[in-house]
Amino acid sequence: MWTRTSLFAIAAVAGLAVSAPSAAQLSYVKAGAVLDVEAGQLLRDQVITIQDGRIVAVEAASSRKLPAEAKVIDLSKQTVLPGLIDCHTHLMSDSDDQGLRGLTVSLPEATLNGVKNAAKTLQAGFTTVRMVGAPGYGDVALRDAIAKREILGPRLLVSGPPIGITGGHCSDNNLLPHEYGSVGTGVADGPWEIRRRVRQNVKFGVDLIKTCSTGGVLSKGTKLDATQYTLEELTALVEEAHAHGRRVAVHAHGAAGIQNAILAGADSIEHASFVNDESIALAKERGTFFVMDVYVTEHILTEGKKNGVLEESLDKEREVGTIQRENFTRAHQAGVRMAFGTDSAVYPHGDNGRQFSRMVRFGMTPLEAIRTATTNAAELLGIKDRVGQLAAGFEADLVAVTGNPLEDVSLLENIEFVMKGGIVYKDP
Repeated sequence: MWTRTSLFAIAAVAGLAVSAPSAAQLSYVKAGAVLDVEAGQLLRDQVITIQDGRIVAVEAASSRKLPAEAKVIDLSKQTVLPGLIDCHTHLMSDSDDQGLRGLTVSLPEATLNGVKNAAKTLQAGFTTVRMVGAPGYGDVALRDAIAKREILGPRLLVSGPPIGITGGHCSDNNLLPHEYGSVGTGVADGPWEIRRRVRQNVKFGVDLIKTCSTGGVLSKGTKLDATQYTLEELTALVEEAHAHGRRVAVHAHGAAGIQNAILAGADSIEHASFVNDESIALAKERGTFFVMDVYVTEHILTEGKKNGVLEESLDKEREVGTIQRENFTRAHQAGVRMAFGTDSAVYPHGDNGRQFSRMVRFGMTPLEAIRTATTNAAELLGIKDRVGQLAAGFEADLVAVTGNPLEDVSLLENIEFVMKGGIVYKDP
């Protein structure tokens, strides 16, 4: 059971600053500026009123006289933004356990990694994240423990084990030879076996379904442009997931796999590296989100070898990195909806904010990049009425920086203040 004592004990071990006001107590945040992400403007000298973990009001300080006994958090020298959202994370994996090293990580160790990395991600200002692939439903346990305030971390939406073809990127274990008889837990071939696997994930409590329609960079023996699952199979997966109220994230690098996923009705395409003009137009027409991780290639190519990344995978990253960034620019210019996703665990957790500056470098304005991690991401996740904005009725998820992120988006690499659900987890 969560208590104030246990909160501070856990925080002390994790090195986190935590303040837990009484649930019914009104608290106030004095902000030097508040970013209205929908309007795209900074509102100067604002007061945010918070009660029961939600925002009651955001109003000009001049029009709001605070009670003498009010609990006030003074961010009058900072710019306050909505808590950030990362739509593509792997909290149960670490960046230095790549390639063959990953075979040594047990499910208990991966789950403990999740506890550690959830705290790091929250400290980086990401108050909501989507986990797209984790072993043994450890992500479900992690989500529930955070929701019950037994451990510290962002609000989680989780997929459980990804579903994919025999020998595929998502689902199977391709590192061990045949005599070990090792088959991934998410392997499913054919429409009815795929539907069964979706039902199993739903049974064990996932929030979404993750699959792969092409090979991947970090999987042995898969090709980036080779399709995984036919259109018939992908359609069965999406139909079954949607019937259970679950959205679908599809890993896809190659053009044919991207198009199949969009035609099947996927909610988001992860990576979208070799997307062509036809699929860009189709994604725009159907409202499909692209989640393109345009920072991670730098870490793979500079740190990957010492972290255990196979030479085969380094070659694939050299092939895909520049093209993906060029296609990010093209898709954005065409008006495809974009949501922020970084593929954390390929790079160290907590560095999520580094992607903002790359999104700006490759064509977005700072405001557009911030929207991908606030309003856009909240819409993709189906929680746009709860998070992604600083407005009455929304979760009291706040982050703050000194300076103007609309002028220098790299400020979001060093978040100074973090509040999630009305509780302060980091304070300057």
